[in-house]
Amino acid sequence: MVDATAVVIGAGGGIGGALVEALAASGRYTRIYALSRHPRTNEGRIVGGAIDVVDEASIRNAAERIDLPLDLVVIATGILHEDGRMPEKALRELDGSTLARLFELNMIGPALALKHFAPLLAKDRRAVIAALSARVGSISDNRTGGWYGYRASKAALNMIMKCAAIEIARSRPQALCVALHPGTVDTDLSQPFQRGVPPDQLFSPGRAARHLLDVLADLDPASSGKIFAWDGSEIFP
Repeated sequence: MVDATAVVIGAGGGIGGALVEALAASGRYTRIYALSRHPRTNEGRIVGGAIDVVDEASIRNAAERIDLPLDLVVIATGILHEDGRMPEKALRELDGSTLARLFELNMIGPALALKHFAPLLAKDRRAVIAALSARVGSISDNRTGGWYGYRASKAALNMIMKCAAIEIARSRPQALCVALHPGTVDTDLSQPFQRGVPPDQLFSPGRAARHLLDVLADLDPASSGKIFAWDGSEIFP
């Protein structure tokens, strides 16, 4: 692709950082904007920039600094646990502030990123905007319960992506808007829950990034609005 531009929102995280490196190594993009709360320095094709997905002004300012049509946007933000607050196992463990924090980072932030970055997608060619979701956000696939806030916030994100896909298609028929499940990745997010995960199912961030980019490369506009796992299989809401 000639003169293609990509953006990774959440480039300071394990998967986000690996996505930036994989995109740069692919040679398909002349510019990769790596956006995070603590921006990295510019290096070759990589352009660092500041963004905080819990601050809409920060999101808007980051989008306004990009004056080129975008070919790829990946929103790689989210939390599962924070400050010792672990996923709930029972209703009695529900806490309003924790639920609000999960929705803030897992759904509201990505939704606002969609609001400001989707209008930057190229109109005259294939373009993709994707967000990291999770298989446990599937209502139909829920067999074990628990993890109330994380499951609900990711299910809400999946609905946001579906709605956005319908809207984006009206002005950009070649575009895709999809949610992605990266599998279990060896990052701080999954670290407390890695016990019992078979070694061949615990991915390094670099491997996860390559899987996700391979999945995106194989999708066509008919796939917009759907959720896909790291192996290309569709996950149903």
